[in-house]
Amino acid sequence: MQASIRFPDISPELFSVTLFGMEFALRWYALAYIAGIVIGWRLAVMAVNRPRLWPGGTAPMRAEQVDDLLTWVILGVIVGGRLGFVLFYRPDYYLQNPWEIPMLWQGGMAFHGGFLGVAVAGLIWCRRNGVPIASVADMMALATPPGLLLGRIANFINAELWGRPTELPWGVAFPGAVAQSCGQPLGELCYRHPSQLYEAALEGLVLLALLIWMVWRRGALRTPWLVTGTFLAGYGIGRGLVEFVRQPDPQFISEGNPSGLALHLSGYGLTMGQLLSLPMIAVGLALVAWALRRGRAAPT
Repeated sequence: MQASIRFPDISPELFSVTLFGMEFALRWYALAYIAGIVIGWRLAVMAVNRPRLWPGGTAPMRAEQVDDLLTWVILGVIVGGRLGFVLFYRPDYYLQNPWEIPMLWQGGMAFHGGFLGVAVAGLIWCRRNGVPIASVADMMALATPPGLLLGRIANFINAELWGRPTELPWGVAFPGAVAQSCGQPLGELCYRHPSQLYEAALEGLVLLALLIWMVWRRGALRTPWLVTGTFLAGYGIGRGLVEFVRQPDPQFISEGNPSGLALHLSGYGLTMGQLLSLPMIAVGLALVAWALRRGRAAPT
């Protein structure tokens, strides 16, 4: 019998209450978002409160301005994440059912959409407050990995976004008919890659440790755009690698496309996650090269 990671018997809901005939629940995924935002906010405040970390020994904003920026970031995450899911993953469905787009409680958020939403929100905030865009981008890049780490762990608890079938000893038998439908003999469990945990490690833990080391040990914030570029490239590479063992999104799987690829090129293919990550890797590496070449200049 194959060794495996035991799937935790944890309800996706922490608790639920019924008020006025309507049920309200706090789910692990929502808690992950909240906790990730709080941790990221504290990292940003810690960085702002240490002027020596910034170009010229001057922080780009006051700690109280971080609170105002946080409101814009939350709005960008929600709006961008939802619209990204709608446009990138299920445009046909939501074109026919547009009234379901605001129904966030039904699930469906895309990181790449959330990233674009945060970028737009941050740009508007910087223009309104006269704060250097580069410094704010670096600060937000530093604050993002905790949310990715906790969000992927919540995906694992929710038994969603699991990986392809595997015979490796750490495979997980996720519950549900869809997760168990991988062509195994009747009565045998289907073990899958815990791709959520792979992403939690690469996009969250490893990337967070790297950025903290760069900021507090190497003074990376004094080189504008270096932290942002490292985050973009690091996330794109981590996500792209995990996509090789992650189960493709069901809307891309068909009889003529059983591998679930979103793009085919001369016998090779890319999943939607890889397709969306390629621009992040390219832009990230370009920013790192440009930042290092430019040196410790003043932010623009």
